[in-house]
Amino acid sequence: MKVSFYLRKEKISKDGNMPIALFISGDGVVFRKNVKAVKCKLSDWDSKKERIKPCKKDEDYNFYIEFNKKIDEVENEIKELFRYLLLNNMTLSKDVIVQKLETNSSALKIAPEFLKVFDEFIDSNTSTKAERTITGYRTTKNFIEDFQNTTVYKLRIEDINLDFFDKFCAYAFEERNTSNNYFSKLISILKTFLKWAEERGIHSNRDYVKFKATEEDIEVIHLTYDELMKLYKFNFKSEKLSQVRDVYCFGCFTGLRYSDIAALKPQNIIGDYINLTIIKTRTINHNIPLLNHAKEILNKYRDTIYYPLPVISSQKNNDYIKDCCEEVGIDTPITITRYIGRRRIDKTLPKYKLITSHTARKTFITNSLMLGINERVVRSITGHKKESTFNKYVKLTEEYKKNELSNAWNKK
Repeated sequence: MKVSFYLRKEKISKDGNMPIALFISGDGVVFRKNVKAVKCKLSDWDSKKERIKPCKKDEDYNFYIEFNKKIDEVENEIKELFRYLLLNNMTLSKDVIVQKLETNSSALKIAPEFLKVFDEFIDSNTSTKAERTITGYRTTKNFIEDFQNTTVYKLRIEDINLDFFDKFCAYAFEERNTSNNYFSKLISILKTFLKWAEERGIHSNRDYVKFKATEEDIEVIHLTYDELMKLYKFNFKSEKLSQVRDVYCFGCFTGLRYSDIAALKPQNIIGDYINLTIIKTRTINHNIPLLNHAKEILNKYRDTIYYPLPVISSQKNNDYIKDCCEEVGIDTPITITRYIGRRRIDKTLPKYKLITSHTARKTFITNSLMLGINERVVRSITGHKKESTFNKYVKLTEEYKKNELSNAWNKK
């Protein structure tokens, strides 16, 4: 295929201007058409560069910037068309060229590379979204990229339809053994990305709205009050485990996420309160009352290099807190249930294997509700935005109290 531009000398006007024509040849096709509203004089035309030359200082302006831009746009459109036809094993014809130039049909636009657009989506959100959210975006992008490489499914943003969804489901559940809840998060982020791309005119495909992924209720893993006190008072021989325990218990006594604990500075400790900006929700001047146990932990590190707390990486913390709980003897068998598609998977594990940094926050919420603290007070401390998320803790404590009541009365 060859694309070129030339002057239509036979169409010269009275003022000496000539139309500039597009010429396409190759693969048995010859096509000519004037570039709309673009013209110049013979003396202004550079036949080698096929563009209008800049005017001289003593000459009238010849609109070379505007006209050359239009020529560039037409050339780029035709090159996109060639690439689109090549990738889709389609044949060039005059009708296709006319449709491209006359209607600028989105059906003839080369769909931008899916993964590159996803990178743009991530980059555009980096300065406004929490780090945890951006990590989720990157993880989702990597999962989709693995799907493409494994299944050799050609990802094009205009083709993200129900056929893609079915194949993506099969890959996630059959090849990767992905739980329904994690798959639901993947689909949620994918839909967020596609909506973002649609709003910016990158695609007009609305099939993604039909994607549905069910999220199952899962167990709320937390320490009971007795387990928490046992962990808090335990005398570890290892300083490392002692420090990890202190940081974890601080989360249990404040309800803070690990990311907020890691970002804690001495200036955030004001009397009997912690005052900080919550990283995930960006809540400014959020006040959290300091319980006596939390104060004791802070005082332990007050005159050390670790103040306010000896925080390590989240990944290492998650490994070591399991070691702490195992040494303390928090090993009650816990059965967890997960669904992979329609398959139900039950696993019974000692409790310490299920303890992570995030269970500290769950421990604070659950025990606070168990101790009778008003739901609104607890929620104001934790800063939960979604009522549905907080309600699962309320449901858990209500079920526990009901069972305790039944057990007490049934013994009589």
